[in-house]
Amino acid sequence: MPKKKKFSGNKVMTPEFRVSFPSIFRPTSFEGQEPKYSLVMLFKKGVDLSELKNAAKKAARDKWKDKIPKGLNLPFRDGDDKADEWEGFEDCIFVRAVSQRKPGLVDRHVNDIIDESDFYAGCFARATVNAFAYDVAGNKGISFGLLNIQKLRDGESLIGTTKPEDDFEELEPLDSEDDSEDDFDW
Repeated sequence: MPKKKKFSGNKVMTPEFRVSFPSIFRPTSFEGQEPKYSLVMLFKKGVDLSELKNAAKKAARDKWKDKIPKGLNLPFRDGDDKADEWEGFEDCIFVRAVSQRKPGLVDRHVNDIIDESDFYAGCFARATVNAFAYDVAGNKGISFGLLNIQKLRDGESLIGTTKPEDDFEELEPLDSEDDSEDDFDW
C-alpha cells in the first residue's frame, strides 16, 4: 500500500478508491452552476475513512465553532442507494470532490498523466483533498476540495467501454495477391 504523508489543516490524503464520473481534463457543470473539475471517489465499505471524517469535523468546527448546525449536508453517501442507477456503487461509500482549478494528475511514478484515456471511470487512485464547510443560501454542509490525484492502477471501466486490444486480436498479414482482389460486387 502506498505511504501516506502527513498534512496540516484540513488537507488529507484519501485511501485508495475507484474513480467514477471523472471530470479532470475539462471542467463540467450542472445547469446554472460554474464549471468545476471533479470526481466521485468510491470507497469499499469497511475502508478506514477516519482521516477524511476527522478533516470534515475540523472544517465544521472551524466554521461554526461550538454551534454546528443540525442537519448538515455531509459528503459521505451510501452507494447502495445509487447502485440501481450507477455501476460500481454497490457496497461502497461515495464522496464527491470538486475544484475550480485543474487538479494535478500523476501516475504511480509521479509522472504527469496527459492522455485522457489513461484516467477513466473504473481505474483506482488516491487523492489529496481539503475539507471545507459551506453556508450558501441556507444550504449548509461539508464538502471536499480536490487538490491532486495519483492513479494507482487500472480497473474495469465503469462506462462499458473497452480498449481496442480487448476487442480484437492481431491478424495475419494479407498475401500481396489477396490485396488486389475485390470479393465485393460494388
